[in-house]
Amino acid sequence: MTPAEQSRQARRICALAPIIPVIVVKDAAHAVPLARALVAGGLPALEVTLRTPVALEAIRAMADVEGGTVGAGTLLTAADVKAAKAAGARFGVSPGLTETLVKACEDEGLPLLPGAVTASEVMRAMEWGYDCLKFFPAGTSGGAAAIKALGAPMPQVGFCPTGGVSLANATDYLSLKNVLCAGGSWVAPQAKMEAGDWMGIEDLAREAAALPR
Repeated sequence: MTPAEQSRQARRICALAPIIPVIVVKDAAHAVPLARALVAGGLPALEVTLRTPVALEAIRAMADVEGGTVGAGTLLTAADVKAAKAAGARFGVSPGLTETLVKACEDEGLPLLPGAVTASEVMRAMEWGYDCLKFFPAGTSGGAAAIKALGAPMPQVGFCPTGGVSLANATDYLSLKNVLCAGGSWVAPQAKMEAGDWMGIEDLAREAAALPR
């Protein structure tokens, strides 16, 4: 799968809902009920970050949840890409972009949403064929104003800002022409997972899914 094909797939995933939940799963038993709650609330694209020992197990479990599209976040190496694809991930997300990741995603046929925040990084991604990018960390990299500014010389690039995005500021990002969706962790808080408050998470998802864009 070429970078251009990966970007087309990534754009389709970004179009599913205004917010992609950025999920940190610490207990594999939470995976299925969490995914069901988020999907029921209107957020079908699920990014499970590879930051815990049970992340791949969670991806395998979530891959079977009806209506969901599970992906793997924090892809840093070719081994991450291979493991994520084997676990059932249908897309990948990375904080940056390297030649190693490009080749790994081509080899594994995994659509990638790679990170870029500077004009040079965006231009390099475009040279490799990517025009759907993660803007990370959004909150400390200029926020919505920076993304808007990048849109002037490079309007063909679509962004998914992540990092510091919240219910309070999500609309600032989503209102921009070059923002396709945003990534947020507030819809899957650890406290609600540990409490088994799946209805509360579904309510948070429904609120996020109703955000205008």
